[in-house]
Amino acid sequence: MVRSDHASSGVMFTIDTESGFPDAVFITAAYGLGENVVQGAVNPDEYYVFKPTLKKGFYPILSKKTGSKDTKMIYCEEGDKVTKNVPVSEKERRSFALDDKEILQLAKWGVIIEEHYSKKAKRFKPMDIEWAKDGYSNKLYIVQARPETVASQRKKNIYKEYRLSKRGKILATGSSVGEKIGSGKAHIIKDVKDISKFRKGEVLVTEITDPDWEPIMKIAGAIVTNRGGRTSHAAIVSRELGIPCVVGCGDATEKIKKGEKVTVSCAEGDIGFVYEGLLRYNVKEINLSRLPKTKTKIMMNVGAPEQAFELAAIPNSGVGLAREEFIISSYIKIHPKALLHYKRLKDKDVKKQIDELSFAYPDKKTYFVERLAQGIAMIAAAFYPNPVIVRMSDFKSNEYANLIGGKGFEPEEDNPMLGWRGASRYYSKEYEEAFGLECAAIRKVRDEMGLANVKAMIPFCRTPEEGRKVLQTMKKHKLERHKNHLDVYVMCEIPSNVILVDQFSKIFDGFSIGTNDLTQLTLGLDRDSELVSRIYDERNDAVKEMVKKVIEGAKKHNKKIGICGDAPSTYPEFAEFLVDCGIDSISLSPDAVIKTTLLIAKTEKRLGIR
Repeated sequence: MVRSDHASSGVMFTIDTESGFPDAVFITAAYGLGENVVQGAVNPDEYYVFKPTLKKGFYPILSKKTGSKDTKMIYCEEGDKVTKNVPVSEKERRSFALDDKEILQLAKWGVIIEEHYSKKAKRFKPMDIEWAKDGYSNKLYIVQARPETVASQRKKNIYKEYRLSKRGKILATGSSVGEKIGSGKAHIIKDVKDISKFRKGEVLVTEITDPDWEPIMKIAGAIVTNRGGRTSHAAIVSRELGIPCVVGCGDATEKIKKGEKVTVSCAEGDIGFVYEGLLRYNVKEINLSRLPKTKTKIMMNVGAPEQAFELAAIPNSGVGLAREEFIISSYIKIHPKALLHYKRLKDKDVKKQIDELSFAYPDKKTYFVERLAQGIAMIAAAFYPNPVIVRMSDFKSNEYANLIGGKGFEPEEDNPMLGWRGASRYYSKEYEEAFGLECAAIRKVRDEMGLANVKAMIPFCRTPEEGRKVLQTMKKHKLERHKNHLDVYVMCEIPSNVILVDQFSKIFDGFSIGTNDLTQLTLGLDRDSELVSRIYDERNDAVKEMVKKVIEGAKKHNKKIGICGDAPSTYPEFAEFLVDCGIDSISLSPDAVIKTTLLIAKTEKRLGIR
């Protein structure tokens, strides 16, 4: 009845199906009738929308990812056949199946449907919804809604942490489903008629699954498919069964040998891996409800946006460090000036790489701004309304040069670690326009998506004058300190930040101590040099004296003071030292949060801190 054979269709969940994060709407979309999406016969587009700020009238599309969408199901009149699959044009495959207005409309409807059934049930009831777009009227329709029964049923207070003891040779990769690890003998099945040969505990490797495969899926140690997305049949059933599953590998049935022993890991973020051999892994179960409260705020260092929803389930007070560099190198991969000056590029191979990555964005600048904004927004939404401190880019010149198209825009420096990085880039005439794209991304997250919990942080700011110049440059690009409650922090990672703490306190709203660079510059050594590595130690008395002095200085001026360096994650005694100094917050690597929270609670009790 809805002629989606001439348009698109898909599935929508009002909860994140992987992590159980309740505040996101997850939408998949592909061309043609919806059967292909439901059965996992195509890799669809994926979109995330943030519910809390959507309800406030903002436009919080957190993520947009194009799927291959290589076939579509249409109606036909060929003999007894009612439908058939036909190829999708390259132009359509490289385009989003929904525009932003349609994504937001579906998300709004999803929220309305969820609220309706939650009210009837008198409890939170996330929904599993199917939708279709009519190709003649261009109208969207909801065609089915039922309760989501997997992610919403998980125990909320138990955190299971799966971790490989070591990685091995990678045989195949795809999209991970769940966060578990499984292993066993690979059993490749290409036709459903052969499923009777499958044995309990084996790893099912196949092209695609449908309901006929469920009897063996229930006994599988793990599941790997060539095709399908995270709402395909294989993904939904494996999620329901709690079995690790990697979908959309493309060539797993060719790369994995029948009968060889493999390990399937979904515990490393958005990408799932199939490794050669039976690798050792650990499972740790933690009751989060028993974690003690601390006066010292426990925050997290978060790099990968795709892990944010899962990490946010660990008790925390927000994100003390979200690195732009990770998002740029993983999500964007292109030097910002290569995008700004695309028409001037002479290297055909570089232009081809840029075209391949930015095909869905006709405007190259928009590609950088939107991709950076989406990466930041995923983290900001996961930890909302707690603060998320985003550090502006801190690549060194050699690292910038390694981005696609970067070599033509970067100088060669003898010592990039001490060269043109951080604050000195932002206001320079050589880089300011690129920094403007970073400002636009932060502005988009805060003003358009409504995620005003994002704060900006300036790295490697050598002098107070540099700090003032950076703030002026940000204002020039319409990202103004204190406008819409924007706080701007500064990294404390140079001895001058400590010595001139009084002056820096007049310019910035807070400090975050970076022990890696502060140790390097206090002790006068290259932290990457093996020759002096034995001297590099954040617990050195000189470094600790620097840390103590900047905490005292910040508190004197009523400025926030935290730490995001590795030291408290690595050394428990350093975390105790920080609490003793009266630090406001400690930002840790996710795997150190629970053990350090317990340690800090004991330390506060010993010191009589309430």
